[in-house]
Amino acid sequence: MIPNTAHGEPEPPDRRLLDAARGGDGEAFRRLLEPYERALHAHCYRMLGSVHDAEDALQDARLRAWRGLATFDAARSLRPWLYRIATNACLDLIAKRPPRVTPIDRAPPSPIEQGPGRPLSEVAWLEPYPDEIAGIEDEYAPPHARYEQRESIELAFVAALQHLPARQRAVLILREVLGFSAREVAQSLGTTAASVNSALQRARATVGERLPERSQQATLRGLGDARLRSVVDEYVRAWESRDVEAMRAMLVQDARFAMPPHPHWFRGRDAVVGFLVGTGRVPLRAITTSANGQPAVAWYLRAPQTDAFSPASLEVLTLAGDRVSEITAFVWPELFERFGLPRSLPR
Repeated sequence: MIPNTAHGEPEPPDRRLLDAARGGDGEAFRRLLEPYERALHAHCYRMLGSVHDAEDALQDARLRAWRGLATFDAARSLRPWLYRIATNACLDLIAKRPPRVTPIDRAPPSPIEQGPGRPLSEVAWLEPYPDEIAGIEDEYAPPHARYEQRESIELAFVAALQHLPARQRAVLILREVLGFSAREVAQSLGTTAASVNSALQRARATVGERLPERSQQATLRGLGDARLRSVVDEYVRAWESRDVEAMRAMLVQDARFAMPPHPHWFRGRDAVVGFLVGTGRVPLRAITTSANGQPAVAWYLRAPQTDAFSPASLEVLTLAGDRVSEITAFVWPELFERFGLPRSLPR
């Protein structure tokens, strides 16, 4: 299912703030944009598959909005105008950068004997998204509106979007996720409503082939917060203790494990457990968090010759019922700061 996070049409902006911003008041401009910032950031992330790129696009959009205030119709809502600007900033960035991918997108699974492979820094990898940025960090089974927000940034959905041509991607997000009309999208992209509807049909078909039958949000809501916390705790205990039987019990038969920027990935419960057990018994510590509206685990490894535990990987978990169907371990320690996680843990 493709999520829809549309909301009712907001009122026109506060005229006093708008006039002050048009007069060069930076603080008034900030206050005008503030109610839309988080949603615009999430929109840019869906378009680009990268938090870093989303920040670049949003900064560009702010500058374009500042310069274009004089042409804005004060009787209209800011929302469609801002999304038009942000979408075009993203399209310009997409034209300059390769699409974001996951290891599973690039190649078939590898035998565990090959290991993870040499990290490929030259590949544009899909990045995880901190729930806190979108303001949906408080619980796994939130009220309906936040449920939809989570669904629209799920890892599988954002990964599927990256397979679309840029303008189809924009059409699908603007129409299906944000609820803009075909006419509004056509105005934003400088095309016709008929072209928008045609692009939407093609985009739906492509994304639909790549999405699971059940969204993660439907799975998490079915589990409930208490059971979900228990599942994640069981997962952490199994991995910390390297309890092979417990690890196997946590995974579905066809589980998948990937660890960008390493290119190789593994399929099947035996392969995943075999690879993880083969990494040895280095002391681990974990902090549970969330990313892309899904449970996540930040792993710390004990540094040699010290008592400190250093950031190792951020794992985003995909569940099938109360078992794990996919583990995407982002091996980028720099992510920890972005997720508000400690730079190290004491022994």
